[in-house]
Amino acid sequence: MRAAARRASAGSISGKALQGLSIAAISGGLFWLVWIYGSSLRDPRYLDGWLLAIGMGLQLYFHIAIKRGTLQPKSAQRWRKIHIFVGYLLVAAFISHSDFSLPDTGFEWALWAGFVLVTLSGILGTYLAWSLKARHGIDERVSFERIPDRCAELAQEVHDIVVETDPAPTLFALPAPPHDAWIMDLYATHLRDFLEGHSNFASHLIGSKRPLKRLTDEIDNLSPYVDEQSQEKLSAIRALVIEKDRLDFARVYLALSKGWLFVHVPVTYSLVVLVLLHILVMFGYSAGLW
Repeated sequence: MRAAARRASAGSISGKALQGLSIAAISGGLFWLVWIYGSSLRDPRYLDGWLLAIGMGLQLYFHIAIKRGTLQPKSAQRWRKIHIFVGYLLVAAFISHSDFSLPDTGFEWALWAGFVLVTLSGILGTYLAWSLKARHGIDERVSFERIPDRCAELAQEVHDIVVETDPAPTLFALPAPPHDAWIMDLYATHLRDFLEGHSNFASHLIGSKRPLKRLTDEIDNLSPYVDEQSQEKLSAIRALVIEKDRLDFARVYLALSKGWLFVHVPVTYSLVVLVLLHILVMFGYSAGLW
């Protein structure tokens, strides 16, 4: 199993590297083609402008097809990969079309800002998908609205385990070690704030597991010094802490997955309208209408 996982991981890294090289090579070819076109005493902005318009048309088709639900799951996954690949190529086309410079007019600034917002939100969406895959997904049975209630249940379960005490010793028995007090101190010092709030937003955003590892290390470090019954308590607490961390990750991912689309999709349609106006204005000037 581990060997298969390593091979799959290596294959994924190789695929990403190949995709990156392909994007770099095609982008370099685009810059070279535009340079050749401009060297032939033609305006290179017509070439990269039309390439940009065609690419954006493909991106718009993807949005419409996903919205209408006309794509099969495999086709949708394939188109999503094409959508991301073309999106990176459009960055090169946009840089070439803007001639590596900032806009001059208000309308050009609107086009520039719209493209930048679409690009950045698209990169965020790609990162979210990668982060979800890297963390082996989330529990689809728990909805975004259900997460706060489930977190409260976990906090209560851990609290009940912590406050549960061992039976009182008999009259002639030796005093029991203060294992319950140690577990209570662990809970009050390290676990309570984590369990009662939404923790480690920034760490989940970048895919870091360090905060979770610190908590589980605190639990594991105490475990050798307590008796078997207390070790079972710590084991149960550890499992609940890990589940709480997964729910925190799911909350971050699901919130951002909903939020970034409220930027990416509307700005995409607005940008398409601006591009159409831009094309009409350019043709108007070239035809002498203005």
